[in-house]
Amino acid sequence: MAFDQMKMLNELRKAQKDLKKQKVVVSAADDMVEVTINGELKIENVKIDPKMVDLDNIEELEKAIQNAVRDGLAKAQEIAAEKMKPLMGGLGNLGL
Repeated sequence: MAFDQMKMLNELRKAQKDLKKQKVVVSAADDMVEVTINGELKIENVKIDPKMVDLDNIEELEKAIQNAVRDGLAKAQEIAAEKMKPLMGGLGNLGL
């Protein structure tokens, strides 16, 4: 492999490691639910405020979780895309 290709692969690996450290925290339904997602699009934490939960309306909690996860994943995807964008142009030279 040429030096430039090795350099590009190393930069790509570093970017992937950096994404693991990126955190997106999103809340929904007036902070009833808070979800933390990393740059690898993995859910790291879900917090539910028990004082905000109405057990007679569990659908509201379900919808809040769904919304928080959806919004968190979208923001994490944006971060990942921005982080990887400068590196993606050079991948064509690697034969991948």
